[in-house]
Amino acid sequence: MLIEFRVSNYRSIGEEQILSLIPDTKKSDSNNNVIEKGKHKALNAIAIYGSNASGKSNLLLSMSLLDRLVHLSGRSSSTTKLPYDPFLLREGWTKKPTKFEVTFIINKTKFRYGIEFFEEEIVSEWLYKKAIGREVNLFLRKQDTIDPSSAIKANIKIIDAAIEATKTNALFLSTCDMFNIDFAKEIFQWFRNFNMIDGLNTEREMINTVNLWEDEKFQDKIIEYMKRLNLGIIDVDVSSKEFDASELPENLNENTRNKLIKQLTGKKGFKILTKHKLYSSEGKETKDFLSWKLEERESAGTNKAFHLSGPILWALVNGGIIIIDEIEAKLHPIMTLETINLFLNKSSNPNNAQLVFATHDTNLLTYSKLRRDQIYFSEKNQWESTEIYSLSDFVYTDNTNSSRKERPDADKEKRYFEGRYGAIPVLENFQLLNEN
Repeated sequence: MLIEFRVSNYRSIGEEQILSLIPDTKKSDSNNNVIEKGKHKALNAIAIYGSNASGKSNLLLSMSLLDRLVHLSGRSSSTTKLPYDPFLLREGWTKKPTKFEVTFIINKTKFRYGIEFFEEEIVSEWLYKKAIGREVNLFLRKQDTIDPSSAIKANIKIIDAAIEATKTNALFLSTCDMFNIDFAKEIFQWFRNFNMIDGLNTEREMINTVNLWEDEKFQDKIIEYMKRLNLGIIDVDVSSKEFDASELPENLNENTRNKLIKQLTGKKGFKILTKHKLYSSEGKETKDFLSWKLEERESAGTNKAFHLSGPILWALVNGGIIIIDEIEAKLHPIMTLETINLFLNKSSNPNNAQLVFATHDTNLLTYSKLRRDQIYFSEKNQWESTEIYSLSDFVYTDNTNSSRKERPDADKEKRYFEGRYGAIPVLENFQLLNEN
């Protein structure tokens, strides 16, 4: 269960920004959107709104980047550059490290893990744990000095070996996992449930969906999901086959064709077919059906729905965390709403999966059951650094000059378009483009 994420000095983000999934205890609307593990509570979804170039994607990318560093840094070479990409528009910030920190729950225990890094070194790294009582550190690191605490239950010699093996540009947590140390394995298992998706380019997710198809339990769920979106599809079939060079596009040049043949010969591919009803010449339903290839005859939205079906359903089944940028791209608003509702509904989300997404779909402000503390906004400050804030914390001045917070029954879509919450584009006069 994800509780909080913090990031500073990464791309458009200068000062530290906090994405919190801790529910506001003063908000009584949509209590079904709160999930629990032991005494810990979190929200099951977060929506992030903001104009183009406001930094929404960079916030989500930073979450994905921490996940990637955790999984890959221990196996990288000593010369591998870290993905240091600091805020550039303020003097001195290229001399500051990038910082990521994530707080999460495993079983009923809270962990807080964070790192600071430059291009060539990990500056600091820390891991704290809290079960009962106060928070205690498992390890603290400053450059090459790693100080494990007695709270780590592992053989001292193995811990010492992991410390010795940790490279300047690698995470101690990742090295501990390579040494099969229990606490690191537990953390890695949590990160395994963490998945980032680019909603504009979902082809990579198609592979994940096809792999899940081999599990009959997921086959039924994927078909049910596609039917639920009312795309006219009554069945889906995925089959594997050996690579056939004759099926390569005819417009490929000879050099590219030869390279692909060399790379793919002997490997298996797959074919995805969608099944539709066939109608008589009078337009009446028959008992016959027609199938065709998904990628050739279905719309971009239908293709995206299939691509996302596997990761979304996997998260719902396993209680995972899925992060989607541009969730509404290529999808009808009702399809987007239906997908989000899967996470907001306890009957379809019994295992407490969580969804964090960026969107421009303002219909969700009206028609979804998102609480005020589940709606975030992103905008640039006076020195063009990204800042995020929750609608739950938003305060405005009414006609009597009194400070008020937004009501749960307010027309949030209308107020957003009116600019009351900020985080909207302010455009210049386009008529000037026609003047000479």
